[in-house]
Amino acid sequence: MAMKALQRFVSSTLGASAVYALCATAAGMAQAQSLSTMVEQARGYDAAWLGAQAQLQAAGSRAEQARAGLLPNAALTGGANYSRTDMTRGPLPDVKVNSPGQTVGLQASQPLYRPANRIGFEQGQRGIDFAQAQLDGAEQDLLIRVSQAYFDVLAAQDTLTFVRAQKAAVAEQLAAARRNFEVGTTTVTDEREARARHDLVTAQEIAADNDLHVKRLALDQLVGRVGTAPVPLAQPVQLPGVQPDDVNNWVRTSEERQPQVRQALLALDVAKLETDKAKTGHLPTVDLQVGYNVQRTPNGTVLMPGVNTRTNVATVGVAVNVPLFAGFSVQNRIKETLALEEKARADLENARRTVAQAARTAFFGVQSGLSQVAALQAAEESSQSALDANKLGYQVGVRINIDVLNAQSQLYQTKRDLAAARYNVLVSTLRLKQVAGTLSNADVAAVDALLLR
Repeated sequence: MAMKALQRFVSSTLGASAVYALCATAAGMAQAQSLSTMVEQARGYDAAWLGAQAQLQAAGSRAEQARAGLLPNAALTGGANYSRTDMTRGPLPDVKVNSPGQTVGLQASQPLYRPANRIGFEQGQRGIDFAQAQLDGAEQDLLIRVSQAYFDVLAAQDTLTFVRAQKAAVAEQLAAARRNFEVGTTTVTDEREARARHDLVTAQEIAADNDLHVKRLALDQLVGRVGTAPVPLAQPVQLPGVQPDDVNNWVRTSEERQPQVRQALLALDVAKLETDKAKTGHLPTVDLQVGYNVQRTPNGTVLMPGVNTRTNVATVGVAVNVPLFAGFSVQNRIKETLALEEKARADLENARRTVAQAARTAFFGVQSGLSQVAALQAAEESSQSALDANKLGYQVGVRINIDVLNAQSQLYQTKRDLAAARYNVLVSTLRLKQVAGTLSNADVAAVDALLLR
């Protein structure tokens, strides 16, 4: 059914001369992939996307490292030593002790009041959110890159198809000019004009074929497989409008949800927390410390030679550290973090202004693209009528060959522009949603609904 539908579309829009040019494409529809399929393939191959995923995992581990500053830590220590002691005691007998010793200890501490550690933990949580925003941005960027490459291939295929259809039409006009010249109804000028136009279209065909090859390689590289075949748009296609049809709504959404704005907002939060952490340099720290040590000397000590001794020592205490003076390092650190906080605030404002302008540009770009599609559709009908009129005029002798050739060129150029404009509208709509921070797989699925089934 897809093959027949494509043939009907080509026959009605390009003419019988272009049917053969697209039959090969239709024959491969069974192996063609939709936009959603290629996006899923790219997710398992694209380095930028995989890197953003790894960054999120690293941020989670980094946050858990910061949590360690709030949890107890313990260490088991142990050692063995050997000592020899010779003691001369005057009139008393000398003492000689060969004393091996073993020591085992367990030390543990629990932070009770360390505000810097608490703030570091909060910064770690912000780091996870920041990495998530980066991943969201990378995902939306992946959707745009795959969509752009997808429709670039379709546009290049259309261009090559239209150029070949034009070449076939010019060849027919060249043959007609030869016949008319042979019977003496036209001059040799008609034949030469048709030959020149045929040579020009041949050169355009070579360039279009090379462009299609390059565009296919780019799509292959993006999705990580060879021989990608995008499913073309169904014809006729009704392009969806922008919803909501209000530029201010898109601007507000972009200022709130765009991943770059979210990253800048989180960066400001981290900068504020860094200032709070710097201020803790003036605050004391309190830790609970617990220890248990066992020391054993089998051969005794100098004071108790030959006596197997074992000493068990258990300690529990609170350690308080009150900073008094650190060479003004704390004050200067606070000044530094305040300046960085101000920079983060400026970066946030710049991000909001940038995405707001981008949202306006994208919105009006989609609106303009839809208007261009409507205008080109009217121009296509007019160009077809003009070509038909010129062909009829040429047959009755009121038009010359160059008029027909120019009308053919205008018609096929209009068809190429119309196809490209449709693809640009679809990609521009996705870009608008990317700028707003709302682009998702559902939007790609909506584009899939417009493809040939």
